[in-house]
Amino acid sequence: MVKYTDEEIRNIHKITCKIAADYLGIAPMAVSIGMRNYLLPIGFAIHNEDKYADSWSYQIIDERLIAYKHGKISEVQVQNIEKSLDTIITKFQEMKKDLLFILSENEEQEI
Repeated sequence: MVKYTDEEIRNIHKITCKIAADYLGIAPMAVSIGMRNYLLPIGFAIHNEDKYADSWSYQIIDERLIAYKHGKISEVQVQNIEKSLDTIITKFQEMKKDLLFILSENEEQEI
């Protein structure tokens, strides 16, 4: 098991479940399952579903990981951040639908 310092974690471009697990001293599977079940507030677990595959991807945020290890992150803070992000994502999805509608109208007018 590799031991990472806080500064090394900050300098890693893409923190994997393995790296986070080594940093926290737990198993990589514990990181992925903890993130999937909203028990480990160090980032986001994204469920990718399509016709042919069912997989997960993980976005681990360095400062959240460090704060969690040192006991400085509260679930309430994380929930507030995630609610704000959900609102932003919803707004972007609405804007995307509007843009697609406008683009489809423009295509119809050109025909």
